[in-house]
Amino acid sequence: MIKVVNALSIKKGRIDEVAVRFQEPKAVHTFEGFELMEVLKNEKLEDHDELLVATTWKDHASFEAWRDSRKNQKAHGSKPSGEKLADNPIIDNEIRIYDIAYRHLPE
Repeated sequence: MIKVVNALSIKKGRIDEVAVRFQEPKAVHTFEGFELMEVLKNEKLEDHDELLVATTWKDHASFEAWRDSRKNQKAHGSKPSGEKLADNPIIDNEIRIYDIAYRHLPE
């Protein structure tokens, strides 16, 4: 089992603009091997806010199948430019992948 974290750096005060995008389930929730999504907010950093979108997957292959399908979709999608890009609340992002060593559930 793996945990994939998309760590988003957000302009101060604009975290809710991005967080709301994850409020409702999307196509990822129906993907084979997808188990869980958590959206974590941190507004306590000095120069930016941080939003972590953490997904849990059955295995690397399941995540990679979803990622590769998204790459295909993105290749055909539109990218923000000009004024839209300048107003984007997202400063940067980093994808982190962890193997889950232990997991404890309530009994």
